[in-house]
Amino acid sequence: MVKCRCISVIAQGGDIDMLYLLRVTASVCVIAFGLLYCGQAQALTLGFDNISANDVADAAAGEAQLFVIVTDPGSNQVLFTFGNIGSEAMSITDVYFDDGSLLGIASIDNSVAGVSFSQLASPGNLPSANDASPPFVTTAGFSADSDPPAQPLGVNPGESLGIVFDLVGGQIFADVLSELALGTLRIGIHVQGFAGEGSESFVNVSPIPLPAALPLFGTGLGIMGFIGWRRKRRIAAAAAA
Repeated sequence: MVKCRCISVIAQGGDIDMLYLLRVTASVCVIAFGLLYCGQAQALTLGFDNISANDVADAAAGEAQLFVIVTDPGSNQVLFTFGNIGSEAMSITDVYFDDGSLLGIASIDNSVAGVSFSQLASPGNLPSANDASPPFVTTAGFSADSDPPAQPLGVNPGESLGIVFDLVGGQIFADVLSELALGTLRIGIHVQGFAGEGSESFVNVSPIPLPAALPLFGTGLGIMGFIGWRRKRRIAAAAAA
């Protein structure tokens, strides 16, 4: 299931306000297309959606400051870099992968001081996995968790964790990006250490595939054309007066 976040603006007011909003909308569409087109060639940054809903505030905080960057290190591998940027207390303590073209974990980068992970998480599947749609099923061997004590050695604010996977023979980095877009490869994280001492589970938000971005780009161009038509009509009306 591909899930994307969209931002919509509903406005009321005169022609000037609406013209301004149309300009902004057109610019956002074109810029978004450019970022998608350029970004997918090098790297992809994904946010996370909460699936456990144990605490509304913790769920929102996690969605706001947790992310994973997917990059191509070469050598028929893919690097997943998990980050935690924000002021709210929380720690990524378990990481899970569901299917895709991944062959197996090649290495775990524990070079960041205070972060230490080992392969094979406990529990073996993402907590609240059945609350994902479809249910999240961790592929055997495709998980890692922080060493004891779990929370201090997890990914806390300002820290990161890198996990490198080998790819199945014949698969390339572009295949991984495609699978993330289609939802056939998913990434789950379990997060502890919130201020209220609770825990939450999250699954990555699927990016908008490039073909799906094309209508967005066309919409942006159409809006800009409409803006030009309105401007010309106003100039002609002013000249006639």
